[in-house]
Amino acid sequence: MALSSPLLLRMEHITKNFGATWALDDVDFDLRRAEVHALLGENGAGKSTLIKILSGAIKPTRGKMYMDGLPYSPTSPLEGRRMGISVIYQELNLAPHLSVEENIMLGEEWHTLGWLHRRRMREKVRQALYQIHHPEIDPEIPVHRLGVASRQVVEIARALLQKARILVMDEPTSSLSAEDASRLFEIIGQLKRQGVSIIYISHFLEEVERVADRFTVLRDGKKVGSGSLAETSVGELIQMMVGREMQRLFLRPDHPVGEPILTVGRLRAKRMKKAIDLTLHRGEILGVAGLVGSGRTEFLRAVFGLETLEEGVICVAGQEMAGDGPRERIARGIGFLSEDRQGEGLALDRSIADNITLSHLRPYSRSGFLRLAERRKSVQRWMNRMKIRARHPEEPVLRLSGGNQQKVALARLLHQEADVLLLDEPTRGIDIVSKSHVYEWMGQLAAQGKSILFVSSYFPELLGVCDRIAVFHRGELVEIKPVSEWDEQSLMAVAVTGKAAAGGKRGN
Repeated sequence: MALSSPLLLRMEHITKNFGATWALDDVDFDLRRAEVHALLGENGAGKSTLIKILSGAIKPTRGKMYMDGLPYSPTSPLEGRRMGISVIYQELNLAPHLSVEENIMLGEEWHTLGWLHRRRMREKVRQALYQIHHPEIDPEIPVHRLGVASRQVVEIARALLQKARILVMDEPTSSLSAEDASRLFEIIGQLKRQGVSIIYISHFLEEVERVADRFTVLRDGKKVGSGSLAETSVGELIQMMVGREMQRLFLRPDHPVGEPILTVGRLRAKRMKKAIDLTLHRGEILGVAGLVGSGRTEFLRAVFGLETLEEGVICVAGQEMAGDGPRERIARGIGFLSEDRQGEGLALDRSIADNITLSHLRPYSRSGFLRLAERRKSVQRWMNRMKIRARHPEEPVLRLSGGNQQKVALARLLHQEADVLLLDEPTRGIDIVSKSHVYEWMGQLAAQGKSILFVSSYFPELLGVCDRIAVFHRGELVEIKPVSEWDEQSLMAVAVTGKAAAGGKRGN
């Protein structure tokens, strides 16, 4: 029905340049009533710029937009919201210190002579949460006490109360478990039935196939394809996105697994429910699976010294770790990549050069002075090696796309010469080409004798690149087996139930 619905939005010849850089070049886009339209492309293809123009955050260099056949040219995001445009960004835009109710009603409060109608507002908020089947969320609870999935529900409820006609979802499942993602897809179906049109941005093409009616692909700021998803294969979508046929996504180069390099014995931090025993071998890629909140991230942070240990020992190359902080870990060859790329993984207002080198400045230091020219040459080599798309090493990281930001974070670990890499969701929110680069580098690093602990919520990539996979459930390491003994169904079963399969090992 969506494919035959009347047009709600038309964007014609949209062009936007930032100096000599053309973010969008003569792009057409349209959206029908009550449809889900997938907007696809690599990081840096122009998707975010197009959405910012639609919402009123930036103005196009040229081009026109129409809503219901009438000219539409918002001068600010506020005007865009008043016209029914609501955007849920990948980095959720909520005030953590405010309550659920205050976030949902922010800017739309009901009042008379300065007095808020709190009872009426709370009832309206409860109705919105009930409408999307989440009445369990308390309107009075501070948002910072909610999980990522619940915060996303709050964003959707806010959009409903603002009577959104067009809802933009930017990587909505990147921080969700499989169960929460399924619930989100149900909510999307409800919104469609209520007449809401959705622009859906995602790098997970299998979920795009599941929820979207049509697609538009951008590449290097240009529209290169569009059509019905029912008539287009995943291979065709990938070819449009990257401009060529994609080689096999998961590359598994030969890499011998050697002696133990990292041994964790009875490790338990404050936020971990049970002690963990685990051994990582030289040249091994050990995957860590589990639902969001299962203890995977807490375990990695404890190993890196970001969580206070209650008990246990950590040995690197047979020697017990003496210090208890990240500085000691880095000195012993352990590197950590945070799942929160923008919050703590990168210094966004600092340059690419600073982000790559600040944790390891020794190669450029002489008599207390930094050899900046030498550092710049080294960073440029890292940019070329990691295929970071940027103008120069001094460009602020915040100007880069998500995929290129992630490459900078990975380059930092390699630059500091880490032998053990703790990677927490390294492919979250990046495009399929950048993902393939990450998989390729992981295989190459393992072949060089580096060891990797790889946390991921995306089971296909764990099965595609790992040597063994460990599964966490409610803060406990439940089972660990060679990758050949796992499939998606068995991984999900153990992650959900916490019960090891027959013959499984509980830790190794």
